[in-house]
Amino acid sequence: MWADLFNSSYFALFVIVAFGFLLGRIQVKGLSLDISAVIFVALLFGHFGVVIPKELGTLGLVLFIYTIGIQAGPGFFDSFRSKGKTLILITILIITSASLTAVALKYAFGLDTPSVVGLIAGALTSTPGLAVAIDSTNSPLASIAYGIAYPFGVIGVILFVKLLPKLMHVDLEQEARRLERERVGKYPELNTCVFHVTNPGVFNRSLVQLNVRVVTGAVISRVKKGDQILMPSPNCVLQEGDYIQAVGSEEALNELARMVGEREEGELPLEERQNVESILVTKKDMVNKELGSLNLQKNFGCTVTRVRRSGIDLSPSPDLALKFGDKVMVVGERTGIDGVAGLLGNNVKLLSDTDFFPIAVGIVLGVLVGKLSITFPGGVSFSPGLTGGVLLTALILSAVGKTGPILWHLSGPSNQLLRQFGLLLFLAEVGTSAGQNLVATFQESGWVLFGVGAAITLVPMLVAAILGIFVFKISMLDMLGTITGGMTSTPGLAAADSMVDSNIPGVAYATVYPIAMVFLILFIQLIAVFL
Repeated sequence: MWADLFNSSYFALFVIVAFGFLLGRIQVKGLSLDISAVIFVALLFGHFGVVIPKELGTLGLVLFIYTIGIQAGPGFFDSFRSKGKTLILITILIITSASLTAVALKYAFGLDTPSVVGLIAGALTSTPGLAVAIDSTNSPLASIAYGIAYPFGVIGVILFVKLLPKLMHVDLEQEARRLERERVGKYPELNTCVFHVTNPGVFNRSLVQLNVRVVTGAVISRVKKGDQILMPSPNCVLQEGDYIQAVGSEEALNELARMVGEREEGELPLEERQNVESILVTKKDMVNKELGSLNLQKNFGCTVTRVRRSGIDLSPSPDLALKFGDKVMVVGERTGIDGVAGLLGNNVKLLSDTDFFPIAVGIVLGVLVGKLSITFPGGVSFSPGLTGGVLLTALILSAVGKTGPILWHLSGPSNQLLRQFGLLLFLAEVGTSAGQNLVATFQESGWVLFGVGAAITLVPMLVAAILGIFVFKISMLDMLGTITGGMTSTPGLAAADSMVDSNIPGVAYATVYPIAMVFLILFIQLIAVFL
């Protein structure tokens, strides 16, 4: 009966997942394998003949990489501009040191070239690299060497990623909070302040004439004339003794003080018919719309005081493009606020709904991009492959946000669920596949190739960690993402992803992975041709 059950791939899959989660919860001196323990259980099951179909693993890989790209997309281009050169340099060092290690050990142990390029591809767990190695050498030795190096290529990166923060005494959660504070610190904090109109230069002048938003950067949210509280219409004329309330950065508020008069603490009260409300952007046709184009003051008599996005308060400049899930703080008459809510959507339920049509379209586009082949001078060709194509497409779609009626956004809970599910499928299939011939391959080919493959896996990561941490001074979270991306290791990224609630490793991985793929393929071709 048990044999029949384990011949059923879905039964075996969930047994592997269950035991993997049990193993992942075991802690030794504060270190645990978490979700990456699934691959170790899968290796054992694979050794005893359990097989998870390749199609399930490929499906899992596509889901995992696509959701990583969708999540990392908004921060990818900022990261590329600010840290891209450093991370790419470390990535090139990873591929270069792996290749130099392989070449040095080739001559030290008298290895043949097909085995060496196969070991490089296996040590860096790169299927496109294996394809290039086989194509460049026309030898089955490349695939045999790949099979020997691949298991440690998977396991070694996972263990290295797990151990590195411990060895460097870095608390990843604390590091994530520090980096988040730095990110938020790049955006000026918005404050609210009241001003007493005492400057004769603004007496009897309307708000549209003063052009407060452009001149100071602050936004006036209400005006007090005598005992009456008014919404700030463009034609509202300031008089001596009036009070205004404004929102802006400290610099903007100081500029406004110089313009209108004395700055005071506190807030102006709202009358019964007035309100301040946070409205969610959930309508598809509002995504990527510039705030100024909506003309909320003229159409609804409402003023936007701030826009909250990903935990950051943004100043509501007219050219600020709205994104799905933005929280727009609006002040105005209740009827006007209701009108703005109808315009922007304000539907909380839509934030958690999952529309599978954009997911399907995005993955189809990613697979097609992965099929493209680019030929460089000298006959060297490069194809992004399935992983690269899906990742690049997801990054671009996420950054674009919306195409016509299609919204590429994926809610946080939906992204997390699909990513975890895809990862479990991928780890289970990869583990059982690697475990099938692990012992037999060692017995047939000996331990020399295994040792060389292990060195090709470990040396680049050590080089990257030493240079990245001590020379380039990059954060541990960026380091983990760069190492896993430079090693083209999706299981390694999964290990890093499970260690901290932050998308920083995923952003770094997405930044360097395409570069690593290009240089790995190039180096394999060069070694195959010239050695």
